Amino acid sequence: MASASGRRPPADKYDERRRAIAESATRTLGELGYARASLREIANNSDFSHGVVHYYFKDKHDLIVYCVRELKTVCVRRYDGVVADSRTPDELVTGFADELADTLKEEASMHRLWYDVRSQSMFEERLRDVATEIDGWLEQMIWRIVSRYAELAGAEPALPPSVLYGILDGLFQQALIAVTRGHDGALDELRELVHQLLPTMIRPSLTT
Repeated sequence: MASASGRRPPADKYDERRRAIAESATRTLGELGYARASLREIANNSDFSHGVVHYYFKDKHDLIVYCVRELKTVCVRRYDGVVADSRTPDELVTGFADELADTLKEEASMHRLWYDVRSQSMFEERLRDVATEIDGWLEQMIWRIVSRYAELAGAEPALPPSVLYGILDGLFQQALIAVTRGHDGALDELRELVHQLLPTMIRPSLTT
């Protein structure tokens, strides 16, 4: 909220600058990965000096955790419109598949960073809490999608949330690897696999 003079409180400006630094750093982090990126290297490839980056983030870990949490906060709401607007199972699966392909095309570096952080969390204790937190967000996101798909089909999910998430996450990660390797047909293949896979994730409702 702005003050009577029209100026935003210092806390708002501080948060805005942190977000701006994170946005600028994401591409470098996605290209270099957790292990190779230093705070100085991130600053050298961003719009901010090393001193400014260090002022707003105490170290590389602090910056990476902030970046991943901010990016995934947006990511997990990406499919809400598809869930809300779809009126048939086919509409939902088509919208979901298209959104998956679009985010893979537009934001591959962000997804690479997430998978890198999640893998590193097996070795870096400081990363475990954020990795667990984000995995929970993503599992809930997939559950919302599959539950709505089942509802539109007059069915119910055939598997528990953790299993549904593991299957679709594995499919997405394989597509990301293919895109990173320059496989031209990766996005179309992802769309086709999603169309094939979602019908196997539901079963006739036991209450009907």
